[in-house]
Amino acid sequence: MFVIIGIVVVLGATMVGYMMHGGKIGVLIQINEFVVLGGAGFGSFLAANGMKNLTASIKGVMGLLKPDPYTKAAYCDLLKMMYQLFNVARKEGLLGLEKHIEEPEKSDIIKNFPTFLANHHASAFFCDTLKVILTGAVGPHDLSEMMELDLEIAHAEANIPVEAVQTVGDAMPGFGIVAAVLGVIITMGKIGGDAAAIGESVAAALVGTFLGILLAYGIFAPMSRAMQLRLNSESQYLNCLRFALFSFARGESPITCVEFARRNIEPGVRPGFAEMEKSVKEKAA
Repeated sequence: MFVIIGIVVVLGATMVGYMMHGGKIGVLIQINEFVVLGGAGFGSFLAANGMKNLTASIKGVMGLLKPDPYTKAAYCDLLKMMYQLFNVARKEGLLGLEKHIEEPEKSDIIKNFPTFLANHHASAFFCDTLKVILTGAVGPHDLSEMMELDLEIAHAEANIPVEAVQTVGDAMPGFGIVAAVLGVIITMGKIGGDAAAIGESVAAALVGTFLGILLAYGIFAPMSRAMQLRLNSESQYLNCLRFALFSFARGESPITCVEFARRNIEPGVRPGFAEMEKSVKEKAA
């Protein structure tokens, strides 16, 4: 939501400053410049990324309209869920986890944490890793390497839309220059005609450069940065699972496992140890 607010502020401040100098909004409405910039930007995006990544990018941009789901409450729920599951393993043995991880949406424990279930990558990563632990065929350090590889590949794929949006934003000033040059070419054909008509043609040409720079630094750059921060939040959430699972594979106690996970959370949304301990044990009771 703050992305939209910020972009509105950028556009509003630019237009207000322009009108304070006596500028007219109508002069900036040059449909031909919009066609050049919009068409060139869309075409280059599609050529470089394909339809699959175009869809992923649109989904990523639309996701910015929603608040960041990785809040302190979400992390408290995550730690609570893992503590309960690890307690099941401690009391019933590893096989006691099987009914929870085979169909997590039907688990008496996991189904109580919809934020976790809604994150399909997180739930699949967590359950698949527990299945590997249940086999007993993979040591803790090999498991850690396996999880790191999984998250690295997933992060690289999730980062493609971010890079795609940033690349198009970087190209916008160039497309603005292209639009301006085309306008100048048209203007050259009017040399010797009415001075007012030539001035209007030059102004129309410069609108392309103006729009290209404004789109690059006022819209695409903030959007790609916001998408990157959202991706970093998701990566941190997944790393919480990774460190808890690594600790669990080494045979640590449930509270130690979730403490390893808690320490991975950035301080801004990290629950305190006492807060976490009270939360997990309150639910367990």
